[in-house]
Amino acid sequence: MTKTIVVTGATKGIGLAIVQKFAQHGFNIAMCARNANELTALSQQLTTLGTAGTIVAIPCDVSKKEELNAFAAEVNKQFAQIDILVNNAGTFLPGQVYNETDGTLETLIETNLYSAYYISRAFIKGMMEHRSGHIFNMCSVASIQAYPNGGSYSISKYALLGLSKALREEMKPHNIKVTALIPGATYTPSWAASGLPEERFMKAEDIADLIWCTYHLSGAAVVEEIVLRPILGDI
Repeated sequence: MTKTIVVTGATKGIGLAIVQKFAQHGFNIAMCARNANELTALSQQLTTLGTAGTIVAIPCDVSKKEELNAFAAEVNKQFAQIDILVNNAGTFLPGQVYNETDGTLETLIETNLYSAYYISRAFIKGMMEHRSGHIFNMCSVASIQAYPNGGSYSISKYALLGLSKALREEMKPHNIKVTALIPGATYTPSWAASGLPEERFMKAEDIADLIWCTYHLSGAAVVEEIVLRPILGDI
């Protein structure tokens, strides 16, 4: 049976690299992003590639519970089994707790935490029925070390790491793996205007390759958390 991966935030950066990696190896792809035109273009690219299985692409703002649930319902309708879920979608707003714009915490919690919480709930019952599945949560080095001007972003990423730990404990009896990815600076469109040289960053493909390798360990092993940084350290 062809395996299926679900990726949120699929059209740019790390999400795009993940989708391309797994499509090259014949996986069914279910993906979402906010921009419908970018999703359509990516679907066409993957179709032209000719190696992917079935492709389902649905516009979705993951900060909105109703849209997230609609996306998950359609994916569950299209595929009998979800093998991998990558909670990749997220956003960054700079600021400090004491003076950041009112509403920043709510925006970041809804996008970076609640989205992973609700979409995991939408797919995990099916995984439990099949006693198989792997959930990857895209945390950050901000999940383990707060930094200046990180404010509510770091709060949301600390919480996502906490969700990963809680879910991992709950899913042990059901043979479902949960991995928290904790990457440092990775070259994505959001860093393109930084003025820093691209070679100072990790590549998005590094994260995709890591997910591929982690997923293909034996059933007896789970990588609980992975911290990776640019070779010269944090930026």
